[in-house]
Amino acid sequence: MRDKHIHIAKDSDLLKNIYRQVDEKLHINKRSFLWKIWTKFIFYFFFSVLAYALLYLANSSLYFILSFILYGFVSLLFAFNFSHDFSHNTIFKNKKLNNLCFIFIYTIVGAHAEAWKQRHIQSHHYAPNVKDYDSDLKITKLIRVIPNSEYHWYHKYQHLYAPLAYTTYSLFWVFIKDFVILFSKDEYTEKKGVKYHFSFWTQKLVYLTFILLLPLLFSGQVWYVVLIGFLLMHLSQSLFLLFTFFMTHHVEETEYPTTDENGYIKTSWLMNQIKSSNDMHPFSETANFILGGFNNHIAHHLFPHYHHIHYPKLNKILYGVLLENNIKPNQTSYWGGLVSHLRLLKRMGNPERMV
Repeated sequence: MRDKHIHIAKDSDLLKNIYRQVDEKLHINKRSFLWKIWTKFIFYFFFSVLAYALLYLANSSLYFILSFILYGFVSLLFAFNFSHDFSHNTIFKNKKLNNLCFIFIYTIVGAHAEAWKQRHIQSHHYAPNVKDYDSDLKITKLIRVIPNSEYHWYHKYQHLYAPLAYTTYSLFWVFIKDFVILFSKDEYTEKKGVKYHFSFWTQKLVYLTFILLLPLLFSGQVWYVVLIGFLLMHLSQSLFLLFTFFMTHHVEETEYPTTDENGYIKTSWLMNQIKSSNDMHPFSETANFILGGFNNHIAHHLFPHYHHIHYPKLNKILYGVLLENNIKPNQTSYWGGLVSHLRLLKRMGNPERMV
């Protein structure tokens, strides 16, 4: 895609300075990196397998449902910590191996891997928070976050109904959104041929087999308990998923760059990435371990080719350069980001405040 950000010389120089300083000051110990990667993989893989195994060991309906919810949460954290990095080829040198692992992990959460990756790399990373460029802004008309976008009467209440609406997103993604993408033309996939369809249907079949069919056959629970567990898993998983995702780009201080009549984005690529992103505990190793680098979103958008394990150290360099240049990165705590997101929804739901 041809870059449609305007060129600002000082921002270009600043970007080169950021890259140079990170390259000079960020010392990566490959042995330590591999040790951390394997430790993290064993941790999340083990707990995902354990949570799934509990579905067949639970001796009551309540424990079974709680195990389903636990599995949904742990498997999502597993995806947070590995699928994202696999999609950016930051773990293995072999791109095909990265992609294979990415598809595997995305399959266990039910989403079509290729469709997400194409939009994430080609659209969201290119111009986050820019209307008509960022595909993440094209999810639903129920939520209004873009200034001067279309307003409906129900947006006045969006800060109240948003948490309830968010609980449905993963079900919508798995059973509606992916299918709409499959059977519609879009600018991200030139041809959805046999290979694309085979990948799609295989991933969906594998997911439905291990998440629904096998528990129905072998858990010893009646069908409606399995269905309740499955639905509650998605509702709780989705709430955590969307709040975490939205807080990375949609809080009170994040910006939404606009375009001119020719489609050119009225800011530089660098400032688009910085001003539209929000960090949560950017120097915390613990937050980074749990959220898989999603809490370090500015660093991720500027350095998607770096694994998220490096982000806390990288941020010390990045923040230093930005602050030296009087650029204050958007930063909240996790809970502060949640509150700030709801405040943004309330502000954007006021018809008298359209910006």
